[in-house]
Amino acid sequence: MLALEKAFCRVYQKVFFVFQCFLDWSEPQLLTGPGAVKKLPALIKEKGLSKVLVVTDKGLTGLGLLNGLYEELTNEGIGYVVYDGVQPNPTIDNIEEARQMYVDNGCQGIIAFGGGSPMDCAKIAGARVVKPNQPVVKMRGVMKIMKKLPPFFAVPTTAGTGSETTLAAVVSNPKTHEKNACNDPVLRPKYAVLDPELTVGLPPHITSTTGMDALTHAVEAYIGKSNVASTRNYAEKATALIFSNLETAYNDGKNIEARNNMLLASFYAGMAFTRAYVGYVHAVAHNLGGQYGIPHGLANAVILPVVLEKFGMAIYPQLASLADIAGVAGQTEEEKAKNFIAEIYAMNERMNIPKGFTQIKEDDIPIIVERALKEGNPLYPVPVIWDKPEMTELVKSLMLSE
Repeated sequence: MLALEKAFCRVYQKVFFVFQCFLDWSEPQLLTGPGAVKKLPALIKEKGLSKVLVVTDKGLTGLGLLNGLYEELTNEGIGYVVYDGVQPNPTIDNIEEARQMYVDNGCQGIIAFGGGSPMDCAKIAGARVVKPNQPVVKMRGVMKIMKKLPPFFAVPTTAGTGSETTLAAVVSNPKTHEKNACNDPVLRPKYAVLDPELTVGLPPHITSTTGMDALTHAVEAYIGKSNVASTRNYAEKATALIFSNLETAYNDGKNIEARNNMLLASFYAGMAFTRAYVGYVHAVAHNLGGQYGIPHGLANAVILPVVLEKFGMAIYPQLASLADIAGVAGQTEEEKAKNFIAEIYAMNERMNIPKGFTQIKEDDIPIIVERALKEGNPLYPVPVIWDKPEMTELVKSLMLSE
């Protein structure tokens, strides 16, 4: 990449950083603690709503996780309809089906219940409700919606995406195998429920990969060039909580304290990256998800330490600070940074997360690289700007033989 192109990226990021200073960054109103989800219907009633759309997936409905919510909605006299067709990587069809159900049933608000996929589907479905003439593909990018969504209530059942507090949503296009990111402050939920009882039944591999997803949010926000004091603070809080609680939650899924702390970590990491943004880890993860259906948290977990290594000394000061916060030892700044990366690799190994992907095909690498760079440049305020050679080297390093 020419020096002029890199300079353009930095100017773009600085302009966008200044623009963000004028946006509303107030936190969502929270309901927290064991059983908090049962308090949500009273809040909805308080807001004057009489019917809502619940967006979730068939796995969660099959487990009966929503039964307590349904009961309390009925007790409060609030009608509801359920769209549970969300796929692991929500598609445009999922969004349109949810939007149609909202409109056909005269709903007044949306409850997103689940992991990142139901959250993303519900956000863009809400956007389509208020922008009926704007197709989903035209919402890709930054500030493409800019119209207030219906009242939106987020109930995460995983501790990783931070979607309950972010302005981002990711949509898959099965026709092109692309994952498109939509970023707009109107997508940020105004209300969120952090109930650790909803995460107790998560399988260990979901606990581990969603937890590493949260760590990726915190670290990418922290090493980027669009931080403010609050985002650094949120990222540090998230990192400390993840290093102290993730493996406990992985090994003892019924540990309510660890589960609660991981929900808080995910929330704090979301607060960090929704303003400070992410980086190349996400750019590649999104495109591996779009191309091969690789779960987003798993992709982030595998890619994160590799990208940190490739950034090298450019991020040693930040990683050394995170090492201190995470309790990772070292004598020098460089040693602390390298030990921090090594500990991420070690955490992955202890939680049976692989070191790469067998799905990646050599012939697909050029399109993955092209799409990752299109997503990352000029928007993501990465510590080091890459072009095709660096991105190609990264993707190739993630390949595993069958």
